[in-house]
Amino acid sequence: MWPNKSAPHSKRISQLRILPAVAVDKEGGGSMDFLDLARGFREAKGILVNTFVELESHVINSFVDGTTPPIYKVGPLLNLQHANNQKPDSDLDVIRWLDDQPTSSVVFLCFGSAGAFHMDQINEIAIGLENSGHRFLWTLRRPPPKDKMAISSDYVNFEEVLPEGFLDRTSKIGKIIGWAPQTAILAHSAVGGFISHCGWNSTLESIWYGVPVATWPMYAEQQLNAFQIVRELEMGVEIRFDYNMDTSNLVSAQEIESRIRSLMDDSSNIRMKRTKMKEKCMKALTEGGSSDCSIQRLIGDIITNIS
Repeated sequence: MWPNKSAPHSKRISQLRILPAVAVDKEGGGSMDFLDLARGFREAKGILVNTFVELESHVINSFVDGTTPPIYKVGPLLNLQHANNQKPDSDLDVIRWLDDQPTSSVVFLCFGSAGAFHMDQINEIAIGLENSGHRFLWTLRRPPPKDKMAISSDYVNFEEVLPEGFLDRTSKIGKIIGWAPQTAILAHSAVGGFISHCGWNSTLESIWYGVPVATWPMYAEQQLNAFQIVRELEMGVEIRFDYNMDTSNLVSAQEIESRIRSLMDDSSNIRMKRTKMKEKCMKALTEGGSSDCSIQRLIGDIITNIS
């Protein structure tokens, strides 16, 4: 997974693009902060990680060498409130629409609380969706004002950013919304694919519900998560590993259409691997499962140290 000096120069550059920007920030000193944070882990009595052994066994086992504190795997820790509880009317409207769709027929596009695109990219996504012919549920959000730390917001009128006639042409197969009850949507049987920014919570939620992912990371550690999903676990389809919402790079409609078709291919091995990992994910939290045992060990270690 990690870049190495023996790899060809062009390949090392490509691999470096999946690292968080702070890890390769030479000018701003962010890489040193990143390393200092990692060194600080050694001073802890233990490290809690929102994961489970079956998902990241290679990484977890690499820490069992006596040089780092104990690693407690306590995941997946998920907030399933919107999937299990009574939903507000706006959420129910989305669920009612999904109720009318065939099983595993809908592509769900959602990019997190800060994920939003400029108009050129929105146009390419719309064309790619329409040309794919697949049903879709698209969470389309307005970018925050430039130079302001804020989350994205809902559009008042979607027609102002979508291609002319798009909403009419896709009215029978598509639905566009603002904020989305993500867990409730992923839990629905009509959803057959998830185009995601690959935040860790979204990644775990997609595994919990067994929904295949097309990876579209934007910032922070999302590129690493996307790389893991596609290349290491082979449970997803790559759209871009090195996309950055702050740059002008554009994912074309042709690329998007192609990846949607791959994502929704019922015959691919991705669905089979997702189903198996879903079973392991749920089993990890049951009595005697890997995460349950890790949590019990954590409790025991806390009691011992208090005593």
